[in-house]
Amino acid sequence: MEAKACVLHGQKDLRVETVPVPELLPTQVLVRIGAGGICGSDLHYYLDGGFGVVRVREPIVLGHEVAGTIEQVGSEVHRLQRGDRVALSPSRPCGKCKFCQEGQHQHCLDMWFYGSAMRTPHSQGAFRELIVAEVSQCEPVGNTVSLGEAACTEPLSVALHAIGQAEDLTGKRVLVTGSGPIGALVVAAARYAGALEVVATDLHDAALKKATEMGATRTVNVSIEPGLKAEEFTADKGYFDVVFECTGVGAVLKDVIPALRPRGTIVQVGVTGEVPIPIGVIVGKEIRLVGAFRFHTEYALAARLIKEGRINVKPIITATLPVDRAVEAFELAADRRSQMKVQLSFA
Repeated sequence: MEAKACVLHGQKDLRVETVPVPELLPTQVLVRIGAGGICGSDLHYYLDGGFGVVRVREPIVLGHEVAGTIEQVGSEVHRLQRGDRVALSPSRPCGKCKFCQEGQHQHCLDMWFYGSAMRTPHSQGAFRELIVAEVSQCEPVGNTVSLGEAACTEPLSVALHAIGQAEDLTGKRVLVTGSGPIGALVVAAARYAGALEVVATDLHDAALKKATEMGATRTVNVSIEPGLKAEEFTADKGYFDVVFECTGVGAVLKDVIPALRPRGTIVQVGVTGEVPIPIGVIVGKEIRLVGAFRFHTEYALAARLIKEGRINVKPIITATLPVDRAVEAFELAADRRSQMKVQLSFA
């Protein structure tokens, strides 16, 4: 059996071609993918051939934000059946290493993650018509939401994990820097977690409009002075209790510190390189700086929140193109000014 897939052969060399579908094992399911979202990492692979030292060295099927319908179940699968609609977690931790044994599966020493060139052979992704998956990867999403909405489970999981790194947000003043897909979902997750106020920033008004639709109580276009340097944010040692830094731009981390109250928390979500940090201010204000990496248990929660309509992800889906127009979809997704989340349809 073969299926159509999006295969990257190198920088800007994305082809829609057929790949083999492996035999189904007893603990596995065969899923017909309905929708898949193009992530920032997918874009880096397509536009640049990788990121940092991670390079595409062999053909790789891209994609890790997907949902679909089960077509076949293995002989030992009992909790799912043919016709069930599911979101597929792209994480496949080994379950045996010391971090998995401690419940820190996101730090697995032998992680396989859909569409990743971090290891060789590469971990093949899920932008394909049919995929064989472990039953443990599947989270039912019901029949109310679209498969496009269900495909947002993975980025929402990232947002929920970031929220968890800040501990209790009840009644807190929260700042989210960067209103791309992850930033917008962090806004929604922060509101769900009880934040009293969520201020979102970005360079583009279109992104800020989406952040408002996702629950931001206020937005700030930081391309316009004074931005976060406004007196209301910096007076009396700062305004915000928690900052979620989602841009990955080093200068932004430095900019948010004056707006953060003493003993506040910065959760670094966006990935960047080396950044100069004003240690004296970190010490003087007793600021807590923590990272947020991927997710694990949050995936099931994210699927449920989408399934039950408790977090509405529809505002971030700005375009959907058929898989045969994959190159066009990737080019469109690169347009940060007009697009939030571009998805592929495999139906």
